[in-house]
Order: sequence, then structure tokens, then C-alpha cells
Amino acid sequence: MATIRSMFPAEVDLALGWAAEEGWNPGLGDAAAFRIADPQGFLVAEQDDIPLGCISAVCYGPEFGFLGLYIVRPGHRGRGIGMALWRAAMARFAGRSVGLDGVIAQQENYRRSGFAFAHRNIRFALADTPRPPAPSPADFALQPAATLPFAAIAGLDRLCFPVPREAFLHHWLAAPGHVALAAIADGTARGYGVIRPCRDGAKIGPLVAQDDGVAAALFAGLLAAAPPGPVFLDVPEPNTAALALAQQAGMTPVFETARMYTGTAPMLALAQVFGITTFELG
Repeated sequence: MATIRSMFPAEVDLALGWAAEEGWNPGLGDAAAFRIADPQGFLVAEQDDIPLGCISAVCYGPEFGFLGLYIVRPGHRGRGIGMALWRAAMARFAGRSVGLDGVIAQQENYRRSGFAFAHRNIRFALADTPRPPAPSPADFALQPAATLPFAAIAGLDRLCFPVPREAFLHHWLAAPGHVALAAIADGTARGYGVIRPCRDGAKIGPLVAQDDGVAAALFAGLLAAAPPGPVFLDVPEPNTAALALAQQAGMTPVFETARMYTGTAPMLALAQVFGITTFELG
């Protein structure tokens, strides 16, 4: 019989390695940021000290949580391990609304567990080819996000996430290899974005902007900071301007998820969310 417990810090890296094997392409430094979000929020199923599966049940305060990294190792599926992990995660979320980004094939299973479909997210990829030039000068400037008061970036982040997540955000902005830019006009932050190195290429996320012009400038600035290799952007489908930005840049869709919630879906400003942060933590 498998037992469920919270992961030790090093085991979060193990779970992300499994995620990479499943094709999810996590960031190179994601484990440290994920642990900061909720140190007890990563669960492992083991038997005879052998890890068999995992799930993340990250609680952002008393009202909201996000579920991800739901993996049972090949060869151990069909033995009830996944259900045991699911029940342990949902017990941890007691009293909270919960979000997840699930593969489309599992959408009906999540629905039976009380999750309602909110929208699709589409992962776009840009091959390692000549990249779009920066847009013409506009009425705003790009600068490192670290040069702004943290409260300004945290305020923008609330456009793409339902509750404050300051501890995670502090680390995400400054983690090794991450490049975080903000767009400034008249002394006010109009948007921000982060690009980080991944197992394959790099991902942009989040990318939050008050309009598509700001988003295009941030996107170009982040592309200029990208390491060699492909670049990925996870776009909420309801934001048609974000879809157009990706397509105009020559990106192609390679994957999609179903964003689902229990309870009432949060009121996010999806028209200003041009790229979500991660499929694992929302």
C-alpha cells in the first residue's frame, strides 16, 4: 500500500524531472520558486521508500489553491495511486476554491470531481529562428522590473492571479536565469513579463499588459533576452489579442490545457493576460 506525504525539498526537483519526461518542459529553476509558494504543498506517493507518483496542492492563503504536477509513474498506474494522491490534495484544499490546468483528455474526469471548465490555454512555440524586431518607439519604456517598487509589479500580477502571491513573485522576478521587464509610461507600470530558461529553450510567463501595444513591446524585449532555442508562450484563449500576437510572431500551437475551477471562477482580467505564469502553479 502506498503512503502519501509532503515532499522533501530535493524531491520537488524529482517531480519536475518526471514532468519533463511527460513533455511539460518545466523551467530550470522552477523547484525553488514552487517550494517558496507553499513548502508543504507538494505530495509524493511512495511504497518501500520508492516514489511512485506526485501531485502539487499549493495553497495561496485561506481562499484559493492550485493543483498540478499530477503524475503517476508508468508501470504503477491503475493501482489506485492516482486517486489516493488526488484525495490527499483535495483534503489539503479544504474550504478553498481550486484551479488547475488539465490536459483536455482528462477534462471530463475533472468535471466529475467538481471542476467546471473556464477556458482553454494554448501553448505556442517559436522555433530558434530570426525573431521579430522590436516595435517602433512608443510612449513607454522597458526597464528591469527590479527597478520598480515591488508593489507596482504585485498590482499588475493581480490581473493574472486571483489572490496575492508575494513570496512566490519575489523569487520569480529575481531567480537565476530569469529576466523580468516592466513597461513604464508617465511613471506608471503598464505591464510586466518574465522569461526563464527551461529544459528545452525558454518560456515567457507571466506576460501582463494593459493593451496589445504594451504586450508587443514586452514580448519583443523578452525575446531579445531569450537564450538559444525555442521560446514558448502559454496564452489564455479568450484573449484574442494575445492569440494574434503569438501568430504574428510566427509562433505555432503545440499543446493546450483546460483551465478549470471548483466553486466560482475568479474574475481575472484575461484581456490583459497575454501569457500565464505556469501550468503547474497558475
